[in-house]
Amino acid sequence: MIFERYSEQMISLLHKRNWDDVLELATAIQEIWSTGGQLLICGNGGSAGNAIHLANDFLYGVVKDKSSRGIRVEALSANPAVITCLANDIGYEDIYSVQIETKGSRGDVLLVLSGSGNSPNIVRALEAGNKIGMRTYAILGYTGGSCKDLADVAIHFPIEDMQISEDLQLIVGHMCMQWLWSESTKE
Repeated sequence: MIFERYSEQMISLLHKRNWDDVLELATAIQEIWSTGGQLLICGNGGSAGNAIHLANDFLYGVVKDKSSRGIRVEALSANPAVITCLANDIGYEDIYSVQIETKGSRGDVLLVLSGSGNSPNIVRALEAGNKIGMRTYAILGYTGGSCKDLADVAIHFPIEDMQISEDLQLIVGHMCMQWLWSESTKE
């Protein structure tokens, strides 16, 4: 049955995973949090929704008490006016790279979310982040596509299933969120 197959694939991927790359992402986010840097997140379709979801979690959900400041974070997929303007005027493939060139700074963190790792706008986002000197991370499914080699750190799950790929984006994000919250309570 499809439910068992789905859950078995997810469990298998999670059980045989080395989590060092996720710790590396969480540590990079912790560093920008402590230095006032920012986290930019982007994706398409369900991954765009996941970017918005995770931006909310990192802005607010990582603080141990409500008087603390969250992480400076922005989901580049969250503003439809910006996205439709850029898509109309310069092309959909640059909706994120232009935002990164404008908002990003050396040392900031860019996190891209992609099932295939081959979407032109996500590839260009990584290229723009690398050019600026941002630390670039990607959460990828399938073969990892072009993004697997472009990101400084590719968190790759070799699964030929878009829904599981998108679920894993949130799982990794939530793992980072819980780790950041746990680390902030040690202070």
